[in-house]
Amino acid sequence: MASERDRVDSRPLSDRVEELLAHEGPLPIVAAGDPVLRRTAEPFDGQLDPGLLARFVAALRGATMHAAPGVGLAAPQVGVSLRLAVIEDPAPLPEEVRLARGRVPQPFRVLVNPAYEAVGPYRDAFFEGCLSVPGWQAVVARHAKVRLRALDERGRAVDEEFSGWPARIVQHETDHLNGTLYLDHAELRSLSSSQAMADRWNDPTPVRAARALGFLLPD
Repeated sequence: MASERDRVDSRPLSDRVEELLAHEGPLPIVAAGDPVLRRTAEPFDGQLDPGLLARFVAALRGATMHAAPGVGLAAPQVGVSLRLAVIEDPAPLPEEVRLARGRVPQPFRVLVNPAYEAVGPYRDAFFEGCLSVPGWQAVVARHAKVRLRALDERGRAVDEEFSGWPARIVQHETDHLNGTLYLDHAELRSLSSSQAMADRWNDPTPVRAARALGFLLPD
């Protein structure tokens, strides 16, 4: 028999979002192990009226993503199984790191019903973390360039190519909407605590970590 916590909330999604927004401060981020992170999220089709959608997006961005801090946040990460994510990356890193990772500043974006496809065969591998898997990072090989199709918060079509770190963010957040965590793609021999990252592996690329921990990087 399923416990109360494991049962899917049958209330209208708008009621659940209103309840979330009634609390002050950051929205609670759910951690790996919560079933909501393993479900395919429901496509957005007007379940939230424009005013509620705007309030929800604002809470995802400012009170939660910025406070965490993070560069992306998907609705399932706050317990809302809806195909909606926000991304924003000021990329406040040393120039050497930014160049090695292709990490350039990204303006704030809302992605509604996003989907991506690879552009070209190339893959990049870097350490990656997740707000729903706090305290750990692992190397993930991802498409170096992707084409994103989505809508924005006003229902306007988005059809854009992303490369480097922005492509990684797009893939990471869209994967959340498909019930996928970054660990599903990760090289598990690379799994490192935040302390190990600070002490050992805070390099622009994971080449040294690959040699020491015994895993392969894409050619």
